[in-house]
Amino acid sequence: MSDNQLANKSQAWSALFSEPMSDLVKRYTASVGFDKRLWRADIAGSLAHAEMLCSQGILSAEDHEAIQRGLNEIAAEIDAGNFEWKLDLEDVHLNIEARLTERVGIAGKRLHTGRSRNDQVATDVRLWLRGEIDEITGLLKALQTVMVEKASEHADVILPGFTHLQVAQPVSFGHHLLAYVEMFARDAERLLDARKRVNRLPLGAAALAGTSYPLDRERVAKTLGMEGVCQNSLDAVSDRDFAIEFSSAATLVMLHISRLSEELILWMSQNFGFIALPDAFCTGSSIMPQKKNPDVPELARGKTGRVVGHLVGLVTLMKGQPLAYNKDNQEDKEPLFDTVDTLKDTLRIFADMLAGLTPKPEAMRAAALRGHATATDLADYLVKKGAAFRDAHEVVAHAVKTATAKGVDLAALSLEELRAFDARIEADVFEVLSLEGSLNARNVLGGTAPAQVRAQVARHRARLA
Repeated sequence: MSDNQLANKSQAWSALFSEPMSDLVKRYTASVGFDKRLWRADIAGSLAHAEMLCSQGILSAEDHEAIQRGLNEIAAEIDAGNFEWKLDLEDVHLNIEARLTERVGIAGKRLHTGRSRNDQVATDVRLWLRGEIDEITGLLKALQTVMVEKASEHADVILPGFTHLQVAQPVSFGHHLLAYVEMFARDAERLLDARKRVNRLPLGAAALAGTSYPLDRERVAKTLGMEGVCQNSLDAVSDRDFAIEFSSAATLVMLHISRLSEELILWMSQNFGFIALPDAFCTGSSIMPQKKNPDVPELARGKTGRVVGHLVGLVTLMKGQPLAYNKDNQEDKEPLFDTVDTLKDTLRIFADMLAGLTPKPEAMRAAALRGHATATDLADYLVKKGAAFRDAHEVVAHAVKTATAKGVDLAALSLEELRAFDARIEADVFEVLSLEGSLNARNVLGGTAPAQVRAQVARHRARLA
C-alpha cells in the first residue's frame, strides 16, 4: 500500500474516495493546528458519551472500560506534551480517536456510535467556552475588586467631571472609578446569562437528524454539568449563536476597557497630569529620552478593534448558511479563541496596572478650578433662594462671563461682585461655590458625595465577597 493510500485510510470517509486529498487541500481544510486546544472538552464529552452508551446497553462493559482507560492515558500524554498531532487526521476529534484505537483496538472504533463530528465539535466548543466564561467572570471580579479598593482610598479626591471633554462639575475620583465598576458588573451579568445558553448539549443530534440508537441525552447532559439538551437536531449542529452572543458580551467588556484606556491616556499626558502609571506598564522612546508612554492602555484600545472585528466576522460567517452543518463553521474557532485570549490577557494586566495607579490630587483640583465647575451649584443656590431655574441660569452665565474676563474662578469673585448679579446672594454662597461643598451637596443615591461613594464601596464589597 502506498503512502498516499495509507494517509487516505486515516480519513473517516476514505472508502468512498478513489484518490487521496492533495497536500494543499489538507492544509487548507485542517483545523488541528488550532482546535487541538479543545482536547480536554473532547475527552470529557467522549467519556460521558461512552458511559451513556454502556448504560444503554449499546457498548459492552469491557469496551467501556477500555475506552475510559485509553482516553485517560491520552489525556496524560497530551498534558505531558508527548502527543503527536497529525495534520492528516485533520482535527482534534480524529486525532484523539485514532490514538484511542491504537491503544485499545476495536473498542476505540465503537466510541463514535450514535454521534457525528458535527454534534461532537458543537459540544466541545460549548464545554470549552463554558469554562472560559467562568474564568473571565473571575477576572472581571478581580478587576472590580481592585477598582473598588482604589475608589475607597480616593473617595475625597476631587476630579473635574467632563461633558463634551469640557470641565462640567467636580466629582470624586472614587466616584469616577466606580462608574467603570458598574460597567464591568453588567458585563459579568451578561456573560453569566449567556453561559446558560452556552451550557446546553448538542451531543446525540448526530450529523443533523438525530440517531436510531436509544441514546439518553439527558444523562450525558447531567454527567457534563450542562443545563439541558438542544431540542432540535438541525439547530444543535448548525447554529453558533452562542458563540456570537459570547463575542458580543466580550466586545462590550473591551469597549468599556477602551473607554477607560482613553481616559488613562489623557490623564497621563502632560496637558492633564492627573495620574501616574507604574513603570512596568509603560515604555520609553527610542529617540526621546524624556518620554514615558502609556503603551498598555493604548494597545488595549487597539485590541478592542480586533475583538469587534471577530464579532463582525462571526456574524458574517453565520448569516448565509442554510441548515444544517456547513464547513464554514470551522472558521468560528480562531476568532472565538482569539477573543477569549485577548480578553483574559487584558483583564489580567488591567487589574495589575490599576492596582499601581497613583492619582495626582493637586493637578486634578487645579483643573477643576479652571473650568468654573461650581456654576451649577450657584444656580441651585439661587433657586433655593426663590429664583426660577431659567432665571438663575442666566444670572450665573453673566457671573461666569465676568470671572472669565478677570481670569479667576467663580469662587474668587467678591461678595459685592456676586451680589451685583443677584441681591439674594449672601455670604454663605462661598461654601456652595467650593469644590468640597459641591461634592458634599450631591449626597443622593448614585451621587458623587464622598459619603455616597463610601456607601457604594460597601455595596460593591458585599457583592464581590
